[in-house]
Amino acid sequence: MSWKPLRALSPRSVLPALAVLLVLGAGAAAHANRPVPFGDRVAEPGGADASPVSAQSLDTGYLELKVGPGLEAYDRTTGQHSWSYRREGATALHLAMAGESAVVVWDDGLVTSVRPSDHEVRWHRAVPGLSDWLHGEGESGAATRTETERREIALQRAAAALQPVIEDEPWVAVVTPALTMGFRDRDGDLRFNSRPLAGCSYDPLRAVHTDNAVLVPRSCTGTNSSGHPLPGGITGFRLNAHGWQLNAGPAVVLQRVDAYRVAIDDGPIVGSRVFDTRQGAPETVCGGPAAPFAAVKPHSVCPTPTS
Repeated sequence: MSWKPLRALSPRSVLPALAVLLVLGAGAAAHANRPVPFGDRVAEPGGADASPVSAQSLDTGYLELKVGPGLEAYDRTTGQHSWSYRREGATALHLAMAGESAVVVWDDGLVTSVRPSDHEVRWHRAVPGLSDWLHGEGESGAATRTETERREIALQRAAAALQPVIEDEPWVAVVTPALTMGFRDRDGDLRFNSRPLAGCSYDPLRAVHTDNAVLVPRSCTGTNSSGHPLPGGITGFRLNAHGWQLNAGPAVVLQRVDAYRVAIDDGPIVGSRVFDTRQGAPETVCGGPAAPFAAVKPHSVCPTPTS
């Protein structure tokens, strides 16, 4: 059997191999130094180096969560800092619990779900128009607002935009004047999105949530095809079922009563009623003519008529 001696590599034959190694090395370095998606940064204990932007805090049972420039977690028993979650270039404005998850609204219009037990960032979702509304972009008088006024408005609007619900499973509705979106917390899946009628807008500042639904008033300035003013109303959203469209005036006021009931105050002419979001219908007033046929009986026991 014949064999050939090993041939010495010439400088010319070495160059291609070196070029491949250099390309691979550059690719690995770029991969290692690539920007973190969404600017996420999680710091271990001792990373709380800034004061919260608001006085908001939530007790999760074993942790106290505070809105800082990001999300700060403290041991509820000892007060020691546990972890800090930040996003570079963004400021957290408001947080709410959706089941066991902390959901955060950021000033750049992003919404994030974080699991406090292990500070895992579970999902991010961008909501079109949210950032502009938080900052009052394009509104009359916005240019003359002070920095304090702009911050207070952003905090108020962020709290109104985020509506957490726990049934049928944890989810959140994010409400803006031009769009309402519903996200399932389990995986961040977009379950619905809804725009108001042309000439109308949702009012997040008057929205309320119960354990299974979110109710959002809308006001209208446009007209229908006949030239008549469009009526206001209330849109009810649920995660896995059809919602509702309720008639209401432009200045209707909603107030959560308990886990499934919302008081609807529609002014002195229309009056007030209580809507049951579990039954999807208003409660019947005690003694009213429709009481014997009502789908939703009065929540409290009606007094027995006296003879």
